[in-house]
Amino acid sequence: MPNRPNARFPRIIAQFCRQRAAAAFPPREVERLEEYLVDCFRSGKRPPMVSTGWAWTEIATKCGIEPEHLRAKKECVAPLLLALKRELERAPYREAPKPISSSQPTTGAGRPRKNGTASGTGKRTGEGAGRGEIRDPIIDPKTEHNPTESTGGISNKVLRKRTGPKRKLRVHSPPALWDAWEEPDAFHEALDLHMHRHGEGSYALWASIIQPGESFHQTTLYAWRRGTKAPRNAESLDMLTRIEARYRLPSGYFKAKLPHPSRSTSGLSMPGISTSERRRLAWHLPDDFDVRPETEQEEILQWVRDKVISGSTDYRRFQAAAIKNRYGVRFACGSSAHRREEAVHAVDLDEDDPQADLDPELAGGGVNAPPALDEEMARLVQFKTSTLTTIGYQRNGVWGEETAAQKVEHLGLLFGALAAKPTGPVQGFGMRLTDMSFAHLVFPAVWDWYIQWRERRRGFYTNWEIDMLQVAAALTREKTGWLRQTPELANRLKPIKGLVSFQEIDRARADWGEACTQLHQHALIRSKELDRVARVHRDPFEPILPVLEADSPLAEYRKIVDEIIRLMPDEKRYPISAAESVRSILMLRLGLHTGLRQKNLRQLLVCPRGQVHLTERQLANRKCGELRWNDRDGAWELFIPASAFKNATSSFFGKNPFRLPLPDLSGLYGFIDAYLGRHRGRLLRNARDPGTFFVKTVKATSADPSYNQTTFYEAWRLTIQRFGIYNPYTGRGAIKGLLPHGPHNVRDVLATHVLKQTGSYEQASYAIQDTPDVVAKHYGRFLPTDKASLAAQVLNKVWQAA
Repeated sequence: MPNRPNARFPRIIAQFCRQRAAAAFPPREVERLEEYLVDCFRSGKRPPMVSTGWAWTEIATKCGIEPEHLRAKKECVAPLLLALKRELERAPYREAPKPISSSQPTTGAGRPRKNGTASGTGKRTGEGAGRGEIRDPIIDPKTEHNPTESTGGISNKVLRKRTGPKRKLRVHSPPALWDAWEEPDAFHEALDLHMHRHGEGSYALWASIIQPGESFHQTTLYAWRRGTKAPRNAESLDMLTRIEARYRLPSGYFKAKLPHPSRSTSGLSMPGISTSERRRLAWHLPDDFDVRPETEQEEILQWVRDKVISGSTDYRRFQAAAIKNRYGVRFACGSSAHRREEAVHAVDLDEDDPQADLDPELAGGGVNAPPALDEEMARLVQFKTSTLTTIGYQRNGVWGEETAAQKVEHLGLLFGALAAKPTGPVQGFGMRLTDMSFAHLVFPAVWDWYIQWRERRRGFYTNWEIDMLQVAAALTREKTGWLRQTPELANRLKPIKGLVSFQEIDRARADWGEACTQLHQHALIRSKELDRVARVHRDPFEPILPVLEADSPLAEYRKIVDEIIRLMPDEKRYPISAAESVRSILMLRLGLHTGLRQKNLRQLLVCPRGQVHLTERQLANRKCGELRWNDRDGAWELFIPASAFKNATSSFFGKNPFRLPLPDLSGLYGFIDAYLGRHRGRLLRNARDPGTFFVKTVKATSADPSYNQTTFYEAWRLTIQRFGIYNPYTGRGAIKGLLPHGPHNVRDVLATHVLKQTGSYEQASYAIQDTPDVVAKHYGRFLPTDKASLAAQVLNKVWQAA
């Protein structure tokens, strides 16, 4: 007899690879190992073995892993292989016992019962045998005076007639006493109404829907009718389904009236899943998850993990695996809390170039830089960020705060890769960290090893390697390169076996300028070579392609706001949840009305009505904008100085501030007034007010109400996960095919919408405060192919008006 496969075992393999194997192998090897083991499980083939144990060489070949590396880390993989072997060798399941013939009654333990029935035990017969229906014992009046005729000789003492009034018979669907009613909005009012319509009290309804062995108590129905409690767990929601069937109401009638309709279902059974992951998954699982087949449960969990939690793009999978092994070197001048917080979600850092491939390993490093190397980095940062250069030095361009922190982290990854162990999961070069110096960067072999190492790790070249080579060229440029102007760094040079020899060090010390010139030329040549083969790993438009491909991208994205409003909880019962919903609505609305970058949106200050707003100079000093009430126009407006924008020197601004009145459309002013009047204070509780329009929910674990780049990104992404992505298993969500994304994608939506409606790069640039050249470069692929039809639409309006 064939074994019944355990549908949960592929999940165990995936979880083991993500948590254990990812600490020992590079991301691509972990992915191939997982695919191989899942394929073995599904095909029923055990991984190959030899007399001494597992055939590591053969397994490594099939997984695409170096045999020596797999054999060195076999202690990490062996437990999973052993578990897979046991799973494949499990004994067959026994068949379920055949049902006993209806002519032979059985006891509760499954043994044949003697002819006759015991008194006082209810039996489920006829119509009442349906789901949730318990029939009370009924005595047949024809045999009432001769019980032995129907009980097979059991004495009258055993079947004694009940005293007192007869119990009311339970019917499957009691008739309604009236058919027309005024539909209530609240759940408890609707439940009480339909119980009265069918002439049932709480106990009668409870006795009709409860099944043997269930713990649902009748007092819960009392609490539901009074409105003091509301169903939330899986058992309670199942009871609602039974009540709907009993009263012949549409499916989901009561759930749609719950005070918190979007609340996640509690009490779902998810064995083998950690508590933290269970909390993330519960929101996206259907109420009847526990009663669905095991294979369907696995299908749902896999869909939620791929499409909602992590996103199913190749870059997301690479990112999730790569961030498990930190290897970068931390420098004191680049380890501020500001950058550590904002680098976690590197996918949203470079907002000016959506085609850039950003490294997912930027969030912190693995080891601190030694003092000498740290001092050299500090000198470089001081050279590129100071207002005035040191006497005798020349430079070309200045780094801003964000650029300087980014370059420090990029160079930290380079030194970290050189220092990582070759046998570890990073598979670095293995150079001693204390021997490193910026002087090693003048040798072409070092750069060649690094870009090839990145290609092996990712699988192909990207613009990242080209950018790093351009940094190398800038550091060694004639007259203005920092390395060229710092020849004393050569005194710290030490040979690197396999990369830099003693002879090369002697030549560099003898003619430092020539060494810099050679590297400068080498970097430029390599950049041109890589530019020909570089690929885009992260397509920034992939998560929102269903929106961008719609005829009206803005109208499509607006569906998310409508979904939040539809599922908004009752403010009286759930004030914090209602405040968070209003905050999510305003995040999306302001983003769609203004097209601001994430930084300008989260740092936006607020000046309530009747208060004095800040001056342009005060806002320029703080480099942020303000949402204020304009008494003259009677409207809310955004006022942002040009210096607060990333592209402050763009011709769009012309050194003038950005002023935009907000339209009072679709209740926008009502949401702003409610947020400032009630909801924002509830989110702050008693914490210090940071003065920004958007604030976090203050909790015991997060006392700071200010948003940073990470927390704002997570808040936006969470909104998209819960309300934006259509979930076919729960029916929630607004847009099919949408994937999790951050706030910067709103700019893509606006630019694409204007471009599709007008065909004008210039007008599209106005929507995102940029130039037509930038719009043409990034969004040109979404311009309608039939440009003649656009012109015809404009011309046809004249004839239609006539």
